Amino acid sequence: MKFYNLLIRYRFWLSLVLIAGAVVLNLTGTGFWPSFPLYFVGVIGLASHFFIGPLRLIQEPMEQGNVDAVEKILDTIWFPGLLFKPVRSTYYTIKGNLAMMKQDFTTAEKHLKKSTDLGSPMPEAEGANKLQLGMMAMQRGDLKQGESYIRAAIRAGIPDKESEAVAYLSMCQIFMNKREFRAAKEFFRKAKACKPKTQQVVDQIKEIEKYISRMPG
Repeated sequence: MKFYNLLIRYRFWLSLVLIAGAVVLNLTGTGFWPSFPLYFVGVIGLASHFFIGPLRLIQEPMEQGNVDAVEKILDTIWFPGLLFKPVRSTYYTIKGNLAMMKQDFTTAEKHLKKSTDLGSPMPEAEGANKLQLGMMAMQRGDLKQGESYIRAAIRAGIPDKESEAVAYLSMCQIFMNKREFRAAKEFFRKAKACKPKTQQVVDQIKEIEKYISRMPG
């Protein structure tokens, strides 16, 4: 595994060395066919660098919470537009999440929209992206756009119960604002059914519970 990760990390430069070696062999009279394997492996290495990228290397630093290492790996992707579509979608998702960690919501929204437009190879990731876009829209006060994204997130599937509870609570707040109390109560019931444990979400449920029972509908 470590050898494979090293190979991915230095794949671009190794591929250039192989192609340079093939050119030297070719020009010194060895001929094309004896140097063909070096050309072939070098071209395959370059193609995989540009079309697949080094995203495999991100898993370990992400698990360790090493954001700087993740950003350095992403910086080696010089032309993200060349990445295969599922890989490109994952790339923009990670870029968006990193921007959110820095509270750069404008950049986060731009990257997450690109990922959503490309479509995710995993429906759960698509749902998480759309939920984040919905939450950002609500922060801007755009409840209509927020509702649209959060509905899409619920349809796509949300990867964990905590985030699912957040989605239902957000829909509850949207419908309370629209004074559609029956729908608001239904979304609140679904949020509670997720049994979230995150303190912030639990506190939000307790706060809404104080007055939602007094609502008509």
